[in-house]
Amino acid sequence: MKKTLLLAVFAMFSMTAFAQSDSGFGIKGGLNYNGNGNYFESAGDAAREPDRNIGYHAGVFGKIKLGPIYLRPELVYSKTKSDYNGDSFDMSKLDLPALVGIKVIGPLHVFAGPAFQYILDSEFDGISIDNIENDFSVGAHLGAGVNLGKLGIDLRYERGLSSNEAKFINTNIQDASVEGRLDTRPDQLILSLSLKL
Repeated sequence: MKKTLLLAVFAMFSMTAFAQSDSGFGIKGGLNYNGNGNYFESAGDAAREPDRNIGYHAGVFGKIKLGPIYLRPELVYSKTKSDYNGDSFDMSKLDLPALVGIKVIGPLHVFAGPAFQYILDSEFDGISIDNIENDFSVGAHLGAGVNLGKLGIDLRYERGLSSNEAKFINTNIQDASVEGRLDTRPDQLILSLSLKL
């Protein structure tokens, strides 16, 4: 009797959990725990690694079920910040992850795929940076999530793959010929909540 009751409860939970597995679209948002690449103040200086900071993101997603796997394209606005010994680098970007996922067990699923990024705006310690090597870059996402009805939660790791430096003159330095270089590739953990509409 106990086993039958446990099996019935598990079956009801599974049906609820699988409700979001059909194709559809929705909205998402959450927090980023971000750090960009190294900062070089001049050619002779050692690299400064960033302190990580909390950022945020919001966007939309689609889900296309293809048998046991699914495709999940997303369009997400992200705001990130990294600290370099008191200097801060703020960046706003649009991300377009193209993820492929599969259900593992129950409501748990895993996913991975490329993420195409377009930098909208960037600023280093109050200086607007217009000289970024590429406004478009490519990264990768790898993560896992759980769907409970229309609500989903996932945790993923994002890493920028294509090299992309920003170059600028730091006005806090007396010598105006000293050029700073900053690796703008993201290296972050992303926690998201999603709602299927």
